[in-house]
Amino acid sequence: KGGSGHFYNSGSIDFIFSSDIIRCIAIFLFCLLSSKGMSQTGEETVNTLVGMGFENVGWHEDDKERVYVMENTAYRLNGVGIGKAIDVVQRMGLPQNKPCRLIFLDNNVPQISLYYQPTVADSISEVDRKDWEVSYDLGKNWRKQVKGKKKNSSLFKVDVTIYPELSLKNLVITQIYQVLFNLSPAIEVSFWKGMKLTAQVVIPVYNDGYGTRAGKVHPGFLALQQTVRLPYNIWGTLAVGTFNAGRYGVDLKLFHPFKDERFSVEGRIGTTGTYYWDGFEYVYGSKQRLTWSIGGSFYWPQFNLQTTVKAEQYILGERGVRVDVIRHFRYTSIGFFAMKAEGVRANGGFRFQVALPPYKYKRKGYIPRVTPSENMGIAYNAGNERYYYKGYRSSPDDNIMNNNSFNPYFIKSELLNF
Repeated sequence: KGGSGHFYNSGSIDFIFSSDIIRCIAIFLFCLLSSKGMSQTGEETVNTLVGMGFENVGWHEDDKERVYVMENTAYRLNGVGIGKAIDVVQRMGLPQNKPCRLIFLDNNVPQISLYYQPTVADSISEVDRKDWEVSYDLGKNWRKQVKGKKKNSSLFKVDVTIYPELSLKNLVITQIYQVLFNLSPAIEVSFWKGMKLTAQVVIPVYNDGYGTRAGKVHPGFLALQQTVRLPYNIWGTLAVGTFNAGRYGVDLKLFHPFKDERFSVEGRIGTTGTYYWDGFEYVYGSKQRLTWSIGGSFYWPQFNLQTTVKAEQYILGERGVRVDVIRHFRYTSIGFFAMKAEGVRANGGFRFQVALPPYKYKRKGYIPRVTPSENMGIAYNAGNERYYYKGYRSSPDDNIMNNNSFNPYFIKSELLNF
């Protein structure tokens, strides 16, 4: 009986010992899986983002924070693309007990960052898009992080972007509008950081009243553009080539947001001459004219409303003041403008820009990607001013919607309203 009791107790001890081993193994596996879900390696996250079509993707981690760097070339709307990237990073796992930062590029040039700072009470499952801080500030060591090795480079990849162009004028009493509609494909490619080469051909589709030259196939924008991010959150863009409005020359733009990022200043200066294409025959003038503008902007985040006031000198030398009030939505930007120059009657009108589908597109290696332009817009000259207040654009994608696409307040509103 005693032996039997000893056998029973021995068996009981063996059973308890086995249960402890199984329990420890289960806890170990659970912790392992949990830690993997909570802090997935950055390399796996990078691979997932590359698989979605993001370019120039990399990551860096030290004892202070983990940083992801990427460029949204997969989604037409930056707010949508950035939201998708955040979802991936959260799903794949944030680093434990340290911040995480996402730096977004445009043509390899850093634009904004999204920063998540965990607290003691945080759990990974509770992290949401609203918890990310969006800012032009990239942190102290962003230069080192951006220079790191990246996957799926955008360099030497060709985009064939088809720009629809619609012009209307009401100058003939017996005709409501004279119309010119073009489809203008442009080859766009970058050979180094911040550089973009644009070579465009204008193909007239419908020409009613715009003259014989406008009805011929001819080159459009032929420009080389270089963008850099300078210290103290200053962006500079230098463009050289032929622009729109029959101008060729050199154009420089600068932009700087203040610490309170609702406020910003911007400046522009250019020296240009006249030109036109008669088919593929290039005719140009040697006289150069100086144009410039300088002003400030206020962004009202509650309504995504942007107000800009500038002092400007136009192509004919007249100097004046221009005010723009634009409201930005996900798929469109719309507003009005007013101008007044000394000795010239006031002018104004409205303008809008609309995003064009498809809203998601992905490259296949180095095969040229053919897409319509990201958006299309019209500026309506309500004062019918034909000679004064003239300017130009240095690139075909220079418009109110693209210029606002990396605004931190606009991105934040897109993340919250998705």
